[in-house]
Amino acid sequence: MRLGEPTPMKAAINITPLVDVVLVLLIIFMVMAPQMMRKGPDVNLPHTAKPHEQGDERGRILVSLDTAGGLWIDDLAVPADRFGESLRKAAGADPDPKVVLRGDARLHFGDVRLAMLAIEQAGFQGVGLIANTSGAKAQGD
Repeated sequence: MRLGEPTPMKAAINITPLVDVVLVLLIIFMVMAPQMMRKGPDVNLPHTAKPHEQGDERGRILVSLDTAGGLWIDDLAVPADRFGESLRKAAGADPDPKVVLRGDARLHFGDVRLAMLAIEQAGFQGVGLIANTSGAKAQGD
């Protein structure tokens, strides 16, 4: 190589920006995926100082009670008169199904208690209640 002579060009692919973009997208999808997989209608959950560990939502029947008092099993609205039948159908052949109840914070406790009694009358023992930790942002906000 002599002075003043241009150096030959070397073609190289720089994949660092591509990796950065892919990692940012991966993080965004990891944060948003649990929220997009949530079942049932949006309800404003009540807040409590120390809710018990609520675990994974898979393998359990999610019953939601919206602000109008409507009953939902997973993603399906269910009329009150067919609630027990629909709940047993959702349980299928599971010998010990777990039923959890998400009630809107603006409901009277009596409405939530009626839903709990309906679940018990359908033949299910023990209903879990879902709540947010105090100071947590409400789901509907």
